[in-house]
Amino acid sequence: MGKEILQAKAVTKRFGGLVAVDNVDFTLREFEVAGIIGSNGAGKTTFFNLLTGMFVPEEGVILHKGVDITRMTPQQRVERGITRTFQLTSTFDTLSVTDNLVLAFFRAFHQASIWNLLFTKMKRFHDEPKIVSILETFDLLPVRERMVKNLSLGEKRRLEIAMAVLAEPEVLLLDEPLAGLSESEIQGVLKVLRQQFGKQTILIVEHKISHVKDFVERLTVMHEGRIIAEGGYEECLNHPEVRKSYWQIDDSAEAAHV
Repeated sequence: MGKEILQAKAVTKRFGGLVAVDNVDFTLREFEVAGIIGSNGAGKTTFFNLLTGMFVPEEGVILHKGVDITRMTPQQRVERGITRTFQLTSTFDTLSVTDNLVLAFFRAFHQASIWNLLFTKMKRFHDEPKIVSILETFDLLPVRERMVKNLSLGEKRRLEIAMAVLAEPEVLLLDEPLAGLSESEIQGVLKVLRQQFGKQTILIVEHKISHVKDFVERLTVMHEGRIIAEGGYEECLNHPEVRKSYWQIDDSAEAAHV
């Protein structure tokens, strides 16, 4: 197993009287592909927001490579190599796919010069090797000159993830990237994400377990702010608490009727 890269220790987040995340311990290892699932209200998105700096926990700490980042801002975490898709992926609908990637490239690698880009023809950077490579990797070459407003949802989602990957983050955090996509679009997004295996650490939060069962190496299942199961797909699928809370299957009730 890889070394520990991101950790949450006894993390708790409250909203008034609601405990959204309840004393959670979690470890993500280098180059791991992990998933967090749970029904609506399970606490998975709130926990995700704690990892990315959108929220600060009332209790517990979050570590990146052993460094306490609990109170670091989202931008400070981006600078450390922890990227959540929307942090670097605000698309411009009236620009082309390639021009959006050029902007992402400048944000990531030429921060001091980004304003100069406003006075420069972006076409000068269309053949930048990193941009051409990311277009190929994410199957965006056929639509490279298309305006983002004319993309399908699946194409736009691939562009958003491509913009995040272009920044070469060490940890890529994806919050329900498959939501609203058709089955073919889901497979397209997962296909390009698989090309990042072994290059980046990936954590994906998803509502439906079926979408990630063949994608993640390790699953974490949350319910009412707590982690109720962790491990492989089959292990989590058959865990008594998961069967009861996620699938609404009560094994004890079934046994009583035997």
